[in-house]
Amino acid sequence: QVQLVESGGGLVQAGGSLRLSCAASGRTFSNYAMGWFRRAPGKERELVAAIRGSGDSPLYADSVKGRFTISRDNAKNTVYLQMNNLKPEDTAVYYCAARYSGFIKYDYWGQGTQVIVSS
Repeated sequence: QVQLVESGGGLVQAGGSLRLSCAASGRTFSNYAMGWFRRAPGKERELVAAIRGSGDSPLYADSVKGRFTISRDNAKNTVYLQMNNLKPEDTAVYYCAARYSGFIKYDYWGQGTQVIVSS
């Protein structure tokens, strides 16, 4: 089992920044690829960014490229999502998730953290 706890959400004005953190426990963190997802009201959940266990080859949704950065610190068992130049359409509940390296499905999820971007 992997336990995930997100933090760092909040209310911010458009153009502002937030950094989300996700602390993991329970298994060897570096064995898991990590993803940040979000679900906006009335919309499907979408993958925002993902990163391999080694920390290389991050990938991003087109809607956040150039504004969001995913990173991880395996010594601290934590993955981050730095969000800059936030837009009202970034408003959503953000979730971190873990999948064992080489697998496709994300099996472990955090409880989510709310991000609200005001215009």
